[in-house]
Amino acid sequence: MKELELKYGCNPNQRPARIFMREGELPITVLNGKPGYINFLDALNAWQLVKELRQATGLPAAASFKHVSPAGAALGLPLDDTLKKMYFVEDTELSPLACAYARARGADRMSSFGDWIALSDECDEATAKVIQHEVSDGVIAPGYSAAALAILKTKRKGGYNIVAIDPSYQPAPVEHKDVFGITFEQGRNELKFGDDTFSNIVTRNRALTDEQKRDLTLCLIALKYTQSNSVCYAQGGQLIGVGAGQQSRIHCTRLAGNKADIWQLRHHPKVLGLPFRPDVSRPNRDNAIDVYISDEWEDVLGDGVWAETFTTRPEPLTPAEKKEWLSKVTGVCLGSDAFFPFGDNIERARRSGVTAIVEPGGSIRDGQVIETCDKYGIVMAFNGIRLFHH
Repeated sequence: MKELELKYGCNPNQRPARIFMREGELPITVLNGKPGYINFLDALNAWQLVKELRQATGLPAAASFKHVSPAGAALGLPLDDTLKKMYFVEDTELSPLACAYARARGADRMSSFGDWIALSDECDEATAKVIQHEVSDGVIAPGYSAAALAILKTKRKGGYNIVAIDPSYQPAPVEHKDVFGITFEQGRNELKFGDDTFSNIVTRNRALTDEQKRDLTLCLIALKYTQSNSVCYAQGGQLIGVGAGQQSRIHCTRLAGNKADIWQLRHHPKVLGLPFRPDVSRPNRDNAIDVYISDEWEDVLGDGVWAETFTTRPEPLTPAEKKEWLSKVTGVCLGSDAFFPFGDNIERARRSGVTAIVEPGGSIRDGQVIETCDKYGIVMAFNGIRLFHH
């Protein structure tokens, strides 16, 4: 098949719409549903991310995409009991791939609502069961077991989008894009990351562990497929905060840091112990947790909305408690798709427990940025690689 007609483009008024190959056959097969234009943009960007993570780490990988940027991406590492509770998979049998998706979805569950999923490996039954209980638009993977496919076909009243991609497909080395009737051409970004990516450590602290290199690699690969400007925070083999598409680098760092802080606060015993009514759905639980963690909680309690969500009125998570909890966070890694122009980015990152950073370097204020890292004992590597993605 050389082309696939789509219902419409980015918006319903944008017709006609299709995806097609100028040469050869499309490397994808639609097994169920009718994916749209934005679905395929998410699917193909997300697939590249997880395929590259698999190649770089040797571990199964998953991504949760929304509007052509990852809300989360992760490796298939085991979940402890706290993460299982945070990700609503306490009573679920988890394969490594299922762990990867639970982690990817759990990075920013608010943003992942209605996501497009990418899986590096064949979707197994365990992973399909995790996906089954989440609100999602579709999934792309190199294949599906018969049991997994049967489960996924029951989603969205049988209309769930399921796409298989040929894992051996290699795109042409030169890519094209049309904007305003004008064709842009560039070489594909085929850069790979390894230990040499972190060889240029510029801070006094030069100790970079294998786990930090793994998480920094995760950041860099995610940044390759995140709309710029972008910054990623990662910990424990998963992204925990993504700041995408911001015009200012500090706004990227703040946005991603705020998301990372929310992820950390979801570990708090008061959050884990929220007395939800049994009839409250996962999306409504996520909304309630987000509000509970925010400064809006007292207003919501005042409106009496809590009674629709909880069996008893929860005790608030006070600003002092949040500050104390976040003050203990450490071991977070951060990657930036371009250089930090000022040390304020490091100041903000440090507040979210960042202890290791990778960025290209090249700012006229690199000295100030390095000095700020040294003030907090943060290790930073300059990789010399800009990763803009548009």
